[in-house]
Amino acid sequence: MVLTRQGWGLGAASLALLASGRFFGTLELTLLGAAAGLLVLAVVLRAVLVRIDVEVRRDVHPARVHAGTPSRIDLQITNRGTRPTPVLRLLDAVSGTRGADLGLGPMQPGATARAAYQLPTERRGLVQIGPLHLLLADPFGLTAVRIRAAGRNDLTVYPHIDPIAGLPETAGHDPDAADESPSSLGRSGDEFFAIRPFQIGDELRKVHWPSTARYDELQVRQTELPWQGRATVLLDLRNDVQTEASLDLGVSAAASVITAARRSGDLIRIVGTDGTDSGFVPGNAAYSAILEYLATVPRSAASSLTRLLDSLARTSDGGALVVISGELGPHDRTRIDAIRHRYATLTTVLVERSAWDVQAPVSVEPQRPGEIRVRRDVPFATAWNQAMSSRSRRRRSTAAAR
Repeated sequence: MVLTRQGWGLGAASLALLASGRFFGTLELTLLGAAAGLLVLAVVLRAVLVRIDVEVRRDVHPARVHAGTPSRIDLQITNRGTRPTPVLRLLDAVSGTRGADLGLGPMQPGATARAAYQLPTERRGLVQIGPLHLLLADPFGLTAVRIRAAGRNDLTVYPHIDPIAGLPETAGHDPDAADESPSSLGRSGDEFFAIRPFQIGDELRKVHWPSTARYDELQVRQTELPWQGRATVLLDLRNDVQTEASLDLGVSAAASVITAARRSGDLIRIVGTDGTDSGFVPGNAAYSAILEYLATVPRSAASSLTRLLDSLARTSDGGALVVISGELGPHDRTRIDAIRHRYATLTTVLVERSAWDVQAPVSVEPQRPGEIRVRRDVPFATAWNQAMSSRSRRRRSTAAAR
């Protein structure tokens, strides 16, 4: 229990009136001071003696969303006491906002009230909710009793995902496929090289039930060493080339590319200049882990794009590489060109300043081969789909010429 500013003010005024009444010998001042003091004492005694037995249940629906998708808090308040509750306020902290402030009228014993409010999901990140407090104030606003009624919850806001076309060429050798599973099932004696997710058209007799239980999704035996599609997304997190706004757009682009590649059945991998490397791990768990990383990844001060490109060049097994950055210098472009032959396709996505700064002029610099520029007038999804469509037409023309 604490006295509010009004409570402290009235208490000080009470003392001042009592002192003035005694000094000037004025009965009226003494009576006013005594009345003010008794009022403060009465509300303090009420705050000390009041007992509130209220149970608050807070649920986040849903607890993981993509940026721009609604999410809300559902509150269920139950009076577990034997007396009606007084008028209460519910104060729930929400990071990045002023929090929720809800009024709750008197509740009879055993009664339940429900309330809800929306959460901010405009930007990716982690929204922290709580702790939730019940605030009991007297009618004069002189005291306030804060009771913690609920702990903390988190809302994960994944980056926005655009519906984009998949990469046309992602084929790459999978040297680790045989290491993820045994070489035979023992009882049947059939030799195989890998376990892979079930696809429509696969025979049910090829389902590998131990792996299905392990990955929590249907897995089938691969009877030959596959050349499986794979896509690597490199996210440039350097402070000197990224702002918070440009990074949000870049992260959204990375999530969109990863999702499109996964939809095509390709193995996916995310690497960052902060040292992160997800590796090529199949399954829904790996995809969810990548989205969790992209939801909260910040800019990085100590990072090197050159070292990361050199590492990718040494370990590349083909497939597609997508480099997403805010700005590339001449040395960065040289290193990217040097490893281009190591991949079936290499695409660079640059988020220009005009994409997030309405005051910046739109760049007129021409795009280089294999480069996609995100501008104010050409958002990522449009620029990407145009580039992939043009690339597919060139491939068909080349194939027809042969």
